[in-house]
Amino acid sequence: MINNLENRVKESSESIKQCQKEIGKKIVGQSSMINGMLMALIAGGHVLLEGVPGLAKTLAVKTLAEVIDADFRRVQFTPDLLPADLTGSMVFRQQTGEFLVRKGPVFSNVILADEINRAPAKVQSALLEAMEEKQITIGDKTHQLPYPFFVLATQNPIEQEGTYPLPEAQLDRFIMKLLVDYPTPEKELEILRLMGFEKKQKISKVLTKDLLKSLQETAFGVLVDERIEEYIVAIITASRQKEDAARSYTRFIDYGASTRATIYLYRCAKIAALFEGRTFVIPDDVKSVVYNVLRHRIVLSYEAESDELTSDDIIDQILKVVPVP
Repeated sequence: MINNLENRVKESSESIKQCQKEIGKKIVGQSSMINGMLMALIAGGHVLLEGVPGLAKTLAVKTLAEVIDADFRRVQFTPDLLPADLTGSMVFRQQTGEFLVRKGPVFSNVILADEINRAPAKVQSALLEAMEEKQITIGDKTHQLPYPFFVLATQNPIEQEGTYPLPEAQLDRFIMKLLVDYPTPEKELEILRLMGFEKKQKISKVLTKDLLKSLQETAFGVLVDERIEEYIVAIITASRQKEDAARSYTRFIDYGASTRATIYLYRCAKIAALFEGRTFVIPDDVKSVVYNVLRHRIVLSYEAESDELTSDDIIDQILKVVPVP
């Protein structure tokens, strides 16, 4: 049984490396973003990408869609977008006198919600049912969304005029929030040489639906010791504690992470082990994904904002006080 798991983990790790290699043909210097997107896809969650314009967020999503043998749709979120523009609507056909369903772009495998905070709350909430339930209700009928269903949303952190901040319920639907930063000078030079005059790079569709199911099944089988499970729960619980003199960070948190965060942290830690070709999870796997999973789920207090602290700063402090098994 163990040998069989080892073989499946080894094969899965090689498949993941092949996907990374294909995406790397177009995306340079953003390995953490690529790994985060692949991890969320395998975990069955969705991703929120945040970064200034021009850092290849949209290109990364489109390239990921090229690697997956699946349908891809891009939706540009704007203030005048309507929920029906996203989900679809009922259309009256005069010839037959019937109402027919006109499905919207959300009925695809990979959805790029570009600048999601540009659209009002009623449009953002139209994604809630789709992201959580994998279904859409149009009229009096509920329609199942195709497998896989993967939403990648982008938002610009520096231009907030005319935007609609995502509500907490919407944020919690994203398994990860990935911060896209500037590349290093060395990587910037590599990007310049690759994209100075854009050349068409042929991307192979190496990630089929069957392979994705296999990766998910293998990740499910990765072993987690009880002490690691307790470590995950301890991290989440530490984010919810009320003001405590022994834990000075608690005054910077208004609301801690949800139970959904516990489940996603557990899943992502397993997939992090799979990325490394291991059949079991170690504490470093949990630490490697905890920032991406928790940074958008911890609601900071006014005191934290006045001290210019970020969620990542608070997670740093939580990791320092929670004993490592």
